[in-house]
Parts: sequence; structure tokens; C-alpha cells
Amino acid sequence: MDKKDRKKHWEKIFEMKKPNEVSWYQEIPETSLTFLNSFNLPKTAKIIDIGGGDSFFVDNLIELGYQNITVLDISEKALEKARTRLGGKAEKITWITSDVTEFQPDTQYDFWHDRVTFHFLTDEDDIEKYITIMKSSLNSEGYLVIGTFSENGPKKCSGLEIKQYSEMSMSARLENYFKKLKCITVDHRTPFDTIQNFLFCSFKRLNLISI
Repeated sequence: MDKKDRKKHWEKIFEMKKPNEVSWYQEIPETSLTFLNSFNLPKTAKIIDIGGGDSFFVDNLIELGYQNITVLDISEKALEKARTRLGGKAEKITWITSDVTEFQPDTQYDFWHDRVTFHFLTDEDDIEKYITIMKSSLNSEGYLVIGTFSENGPKKCSGLEIKQYSEMSMSARLENYFKKLKCITVDHRTPFDTIQNFLFCSFKRLNLISI
């Protein structure tokens, strides 16, 4: 699927479905928040949520007092829904409509969060572009958390093929630029009362002179 079709696909999904009508719906993203808490970041930390769409991660970040939050998504409709839900609080957030593989950051972040975007990248060029953008977007000791379907999870989502990951394959992808901190598998119960097995891994940016 090329990038224009990818955008059309996600605009259609978010046009048709309410937040609790997609499988990844979570009102309180406990796993992501637990990882974030373990980093002991200041409330002024620069945080970016990749593929955040209309998820509730940003709501929770605001409630926790974080002051420098960016949400990126390929779908303008998804971001519009989130802005509407947050009302006046939306003015505190930086909203970016972009395919992550075309993202051109103008700042560096302390925390890169991605729940379910990375596994939609199945083309090797797109995966490499994502990793290149991610490593250039994080500061020298920044943290990242990536959540994907595990090898025991689904092979498709929202009508698209995905790429499953294990702790070993995820670590191998990132080991040149990031130090693995922790990987866990989590069973996510969808709004349709089905179970999806996820892999969540946290990493810290390697502070190397020549990367």
C-alpha cells in the first residue's frame, strides 16, 4: 500500500468508527503509563505520541501534569476527534498530521511513544525510515516505548497486514542505536471481548558520538 492509499485508509477508518469501535481502544493505557512512570521524567519533558490519533494516552498525560506533548497521526480526522474531546485542553497540545515515515521533526524529544503504529510498517524501506527518524528525533538519552502485536497476536488489523515482533526481533532492529531496558507481553481485551497479545519494549537512546 502506497502512502496516499495508507492515508485514505486511515481517514476512512476514523470517519466511520467511534473510539470504542476500534480494537486498540483503551481509556486508561496502563502499560504505557507504567513504562513512562519508570523513567522519572520531569513534567516539562518533551513527549511525542506516534499514531496517537484519537487515543486516550494524551488525556492521561495531561491529567498527570505533563506540559510539552505532541501527538502525531496520519489521519487528520483522528486528530480532530481528539481535539474535540479535549476541548480547551487541546490548545496545550502540538498536533501533527503526517505519515510517520515522512515526519520532519524540528525538535528533539525526551520520550517517543508508539502503541500499534510500528507494526503496520511491513515494507523494509518504511521500517528503516521510521528508525532513522526516531533516532534523530530523540535526545542523546531519550527513552522510547514501542507496542506491537507479538508473535502470538493477530496477523492483521483494520484490514491490513501487520508485522509481528518478538523481544529478540524487536531488539535486533534497534540494538545499534538503543539500549533495551525491558520487554513484556500483555493481553489486551478489545471492546469486542477478544484478546490480542502485545509486545511492549522500552529502550534508552545510546549516547554515541558517531551515530
